[in-house]
Amino acid sequence: MKNDIEQPRIVLFDDEHADAFRALNLDWIEEFFFVEDLDRRHLDHPRASFIDTGGAILVAELDGTVVGCCGLLRHEEGVYEVSKMAIERRLRGAGIGKILLREVIAHATTLGAHRLTILSNTVLEPAMRLYRSAGFREVPFDSDAYERGNIALELDLTARSVVAG
Repeated sequence: MKNDIEQPRIVLFDDEHADAFRALNLDWIEEFFFVEDLDRRHLDHPRASFIDTGGAILVAELDGTVVGCCGLLRHEEGVYEVSKMAIERRLRGAGIGKILLREVIAHATTLGAHRLTILSNTVLEPAMRLYRSAGFREVPFDSDAYERGNIALELDLTARSVVAG
């Protein structure tokens, strides 16, 4: 584990983060899968996909450099999807994902979220452990949003009083 790094600064997405958001996500997608049409739409137009529709993107920075990101896609009133979470490859396992996810969950509550969803793939074992450690539970998978998807997770925010750190 690489636990000797400094704490990242978590900030809201600005258009200057768009290239890093795209690059970080393409890195993991291309490492494990292939880029799908929905990926292209979200990565080529992050503001339109996430922010303009009522969601958000949070960015993790170290020394002013983007090293992680995670989006919240608004699906309906109070329901958001945690999407496009990515950590720079050399920093995976250093705890940045845990910090970022905690901040994403906290930010979702400020947007009025009562439930968070995740569509993912079980081959992403570190991500699965992270999501489960944050309280996400598996629910029936019924999405065709991505060909790579094989698991759906959900977090009921109404049952949580404090986000674990």
